[in-house]
Amino acid sequence: MRRLSTGLRYAMLAVLVLFGTLSASAQFPTTLAISPHTQQLDGFLQQGQKLELERRWGDALSYYEDALRQFPGDDNLQRRYDAARLHYDLQRRYVDRSFSNDLRRLSVDQTLELYDQVLLKIEAHYVDSQDWKTLFEWGTGDLEVAFSEAMFLERNVSESRRPAAVAFRRELEQYVGRISPRDRTEVRQAVRAVAGLAQARLGIPPTAVVLEYLCGATNSLDPYSAFLTPNQLSEVYSQIEGNFVGLGVELKAQNNQLVILRVIAGSPAERSGLRPGDRILAVDGRSAAAMSCDQAANMLQGEEGTSVALTVAGADHRPREVEVLRRRVEVPSVDQTALVDRQRGIGYLKLTCFQKTTSRDLDAALWKLHRAGMRSLIVDVRGNPGGLLTAAVDAADRFLERGVIVSTRGRSAPEDATFVAQAEGTWQMPLVVIIDQDSASAAEIFAGAIHELHRGTVVGTRSYGKGSVQGIFPLEGTSAGIRLTTAKFYSPNGRSYHRSGVEPDVQVRQAARPVGGPIVLPTDEQQDPMLAAALEVARGFASPPLQARSSR
Repeated sequence: MRRLSTGLRYAMLAVLVLFGTLSASAQFPTTLAISPHTQQLDGFLQQGQKLELERRWGDALSYYEDALRQFPGDDNLQRRYDAARLHYDLQRRYVDRSFSNDLRRLSVDQTLELYDQVLLKIEAHYVDSQDWKTLFEWGTGDLEVAFSEAMFLERNVSESRRPAAVAFRRELEQYVGRISPRDRTEVRQAVRAVAGLAQARLGIPPTAVVLEYLCGATNSLDPYSAFLTPNQLSEVYSQIEGNFVGLGVELKAQNNQLVILRVIAGSPAERSGLRPGDRILAVDGRSAAAMSCDQAANMLQGEEGTSVALTVAGADHRPREVEVLRRRVEVPSVDQTALVDRQRGIGYLKLTCFQKTTSRDLDAALWKLHRAGMRSLIVDVRGNPGGLLTAAVDAADRFLERGVIVSTRGRSAPEDATFVAQAEGTWQMPLVVIIDQDSASAAEIFAGAIHELHRGTVVGTRSYGKGSVQGIFPLEGTSAGIRLTTAKFYSPNGRSYHRSGVEPDVQVRQAARPVGGPIVLPTDEQQDPMLAAALEVARGFASPPLQARSSR
């Protein structure tokens, strides 16, 4: 098992707001005062419903996620988020070639065995205990969602039998309402019965039904637990290792276009002239206009040494043809290293993620800055989604002499741990850390330790607020796996990061940044208010240059 503390972001139905019933004696007020808070929440719900009706599940999920951070604990938003995530996850699976291969390859008995493995791992490792009836009902809910998705129906139900789906859903509801499985064996038997019923009524392959029950059990646990297709599992391991075979670009769907957010230095994409902000118009001659990020990512994947033809357009809007060779790409944890104020010796480095190579990459960057004359340091973890818990601990330990960095608590004793700073090899220069709302998970462990142990000044906006640890579990009989929340983590002071995140010492209002993201250093501070604020703090404790001191 590999332990992760990852802040992976999901980039997702109709909204129904229910009001409590009034007693017969209650009097209706003659005037209603609607607070700005209520109006704003209603606005979020209406916009979310619009995205759902357009079946833009990725956009809807991101939208609800942002809304929940402003209105944590709102039941309506949470229900919309949970239901929409099931739609989004299903769409991701059904555009994934590795999932399609498993659908064709696995028998119903093999799939039931996978389901049994998943239930066993949830029972043994998930942070909170779950009852069997709930896990079964979550799977039924996922199957209900599948019946409303064209991708599932087109793949599994012949057109002539689709009108019968409505009657089958009623039959399924009645069947599920009559059973209450008490153990793992009874859950498996109930799912086999549903799969047989779906095959008899609609001709759906039983494997497809069982896989929906499997995904419903994992993906409904919490936002971070999930079934991982073989390709998705491979991507997770690539993130841990810090390398993968591909082009070396990060994509985002924006205004119905695929935009390149980031190009990794030294990657095939960079060598082919791709730049942040470029829009992908076509992949191997197929228009990207109707593609999701996942569909595009699948087309960009391939064997090392093969190539893909892209049509892209930059700032001048002129299409150009680019052929990119797929190669192994090394993803550095430290994306940028520079002295941003040479006179005062203020160093800067950007930590993009926490992976196996983070300690090595961070050490190399620190020594490079030291040789250049660094006297204080700004560490930028904006947009850092997390990664390995141990990598975050090691990074924080580079700057801390003593104290608890983070502690974890799970359902079983092996998940309980306390990570303490070691004095050896500590860098002692003044420190500033920049965070934003997308600094998550392992990035919050790093920033939170620096903040609560008073090692440095944290600048920016409140971080994401993810406080749980995930374990990666491969499944026997397939190349797929699952990600499960196995523990929760806590700050040096014992505070949970869940929904609260890290509050900066210096608050900076977030300014919109253009697509194409990374800072080019040294930079005009007016273009980056957070970096400007961090520099102001660093200049406050940086020693003046010797020549300036002697001239006074």
